[in-house]
Amino acid sequence: MPEVGGSKGLTVSGDPFLSTVDRVCAWLDSAPEKVDALSGSERSRVLGEVADINTAAAAGDMGALYAQQYLLDRIYQLYTKIPRRQTAEGSVVVYEIARLLETATAAAQDRLIEPGLLEDAPTEPREYLTWLKNTARGHRVYKHPYYHEFIRNTATHSDLRNYVMQESVVDGRFDDLLAMMQVGTAGAAKMEIAANFWDEMGNGDHEQVHTHLFNKIYEVFEISEDELARSLTATSLLNGNLAVMLCRHRTLYPEAVGFLGMTEWMAPDRFVQVVHAWERLGLPEVGIVYHKLHITIDSQHAQGWFHNVVLPAAESADMRRAIARGILWRLNSSAAYLDERMPSVAA
Repeated sequence: MPEVGGSKGLTVSGDPFLSTVDRVCAWLDSAPEKVDALSGSERSRVLGEVADINTAAAAGDMGALYAQQYLLDRIYQLYTKIPRRQTAEGSVVVYEIARLLETATAAAQDRLIEPGLLEDAPTEPREYLTWLKNTARGHRVYKHPYYHEFIRNTATHSDLRNYVMQESVVDGRFDDLLAMMQVGTAGAAKMEIAANFWDEMGNGDHEQVHTHLFNKIYEVFEISEDELARSLTATSLLNGNLAVMLCRHRTLYPEAVGFLGMTEWMAPDRFVQVVHAWERLGLPEVGIVYHKLHITIDSQHAQGWFHNVVLPAAESADMRRAIARGILWRLNSSAAYLDERMPSVAA
């Protein structure tokens, strides 16, 4: 994995992909009008270079995939973090670059969906919901050996430390994802998302806010913000970027329903294995509160999500297809991420 050169961008050693990423990242700390004042030739050249990154990533170049997802993550930070200085939020050029990256990322996920699978979904809402769950249970990511064998039985202190850093892209900001996706919703769906969000907010108790509890894990492992940014892999960044993409864009709301719903449905079983490993290693109790809490809460959230968000939406053929698409994006991207984490692959 390329080394991230601090907050300024990537350390470049003759890699044209990383050189492009580093240059664009430097623009992100400039005023939007300054970025948009670039000459037409410079603008076209950079857009062409981003397209080249996308082409290489689609062909299986993992370095290009890292560059693609790292750059998209950095652009998303314009919209998901309160800035400490001037940023390029609102830049037309940055928006064009983001759309190129998003379009390529979405196309890559769609290519992983088995042809005809989305068309096979039942039309009756309850049968459709059963089909969704059975599809997930039949996917190779379900009961993945990374959790059920490696994490549970053999993961070391260092392994768990790396695990929580990679998980930060979704677990560490689930409240913000819910806040983004609920915009424009109404009725039972909005109330379910709101109830879920309020649980994430610790039901009004700051000490029980779930992101606060998740950050306790960083304290146990002494993980700094800089180390966290440097440690994320391409597949970790991909999972985080998919979540932001789907929750941010209103046209992708149904995909977000599927993606986040599947995230919560799979979490309890996975977190049971993490708790077992944590206790096996005798790590401080304060760091596992988040996972213990979500074993119960996410089971409840998943059921509420399926019945109050998915079922009403499943009356629509377009919504059924899009929700299933989001679920398959989550299953497939999670499988790639967990495959990469397995010791035999990492070695």
